[in-house]
Amino acid sequence: MKLQLLSFLSVDLLLLLSVPVFSSPCHFPAVFNLGDSNSDTGGLSATFGPLTYPYGETFFRKPAGRYSDGRLIIDFIAESLGLPYISAYLDSMGTNFSHGANFATALSTILPQNITLSQGGYSPFSLDVQLKQFSQFKSRSRMIYNEGGVYKDVMPKEEYFSQALYTFDIGQNDLTALYFLNKSAEECIPNALKEFSKVVESIYKRGGRSFWIHNTGPLGCLPYVLVQLPLEASELDSAGCAIRYNNLAQKFNRLLNDTVTQLRKDLSLAAFTLVDIYSVKYLLISQARKQGFKLPLRACCGHGGGMYNYNSNFRCGDTVKVNGTTILVGKSCKNPWKRISWDGAHYTEAANRWVFHQISRGAFSDPAIPLSMACHRKTPTNDAC
Repeated sequence: MKLQLLSFLSVDLLLLLSVPVFSSPCHFPAVFNLGDSNSDTGGLSATFGPLTYPYGETFFRKPAGRYSDGRLIIDFIAESLGLPYISAYLDSMGTNFSHGANFATALSTILPQNITLSQGGYSPFSLDVQLKQFSQFKSRSRMIYNEGGVYKDVMPKEEYFSQALYTFDIGQNDLTALYFLNKSAEECIPNALKEFSKVVESIYKRGGRSFWIHNTGPLGCLPYVLVQLPLEASELDSAGCAIRYNNLAQKFNRLLNDTVTQLRKDLSLAAFTLVDIYSVKYLLISQARKQGFKLPLRACCGHGGGMYNYNSNFRCGDTVKVNGTTILVGKSCKNPWKRISWDGAHYTEAANRWVFHQISRGAFSDPAIPLSMACHRKTPTNDAC
């Protein structure tokens, strides 16, 4: 216990030493988020129908549009900044956008996909569509705010768009599409990151200056990926994750790193923080017991038992007839706060909280500064290192 405490103290000390002495905490009055289900706070649910219980059971005590039993990383980001949870742009019921808006939807991709949701494919709200929604939100919110009246108080102030934190968490579904739709990684990943750059540049032109970007997590550690194809033991690493899928995620992340490096050069007034979500999540999964978790590759809310407890035909919250009786599929496990995978594709609130605590301190960020200082640009000295 003492050694663990010393380890954390050492990391914090190194972080303090690496932050320029002139840096001070940033003031982020709003957060604008673009992404997929890892940060969707109700967009897809509001559009195509609500999630069902037991989604949301741990924290909200009811489905809250989030693909988890509780809060997501984006919720913990908002909390840490002293902001209310970020409302989904597509949710028109009781929403408050005075502190930002969330354009993320589950199953979103960077590049538009040809297979629609009704065909078992992807969200129509790809990253380019989310950008259009943001642009419209920015212009229309200005008109509504300036007109005054009852809706003024739920719109962000004009200066918030330049002071806000812009967060991105997207790319995972582009990678699954490569395998499940038999596409070429050599072509699709560079094209996806070119589109990503265009979106960031467009937000920059519209006043965005502070960008907090997550790379993609260890795809090969997710139950819904592990059950897709029979895998030999030689195709799994020591943590039980599929090597080929994780290699794909790492390839994406290397190119994302190059993309952000170029964005720093092209958009000199912006502050970019690239967060290594992959390393944090892999650390949690590979050291689950050490971190207080168990069964890291098994879905908490799933069906079918087995090693992964995941069946794509009977997912968390579905109902199915068993011996003539209709039952709820995927009643959650007894201790979701001890589990990492919620429904085979997404993380539990407990796992999201653990990941947030690691990344918020800056230990897994480039530059290595905490979330509270993400408005500070990478200095020439850091570049030289």
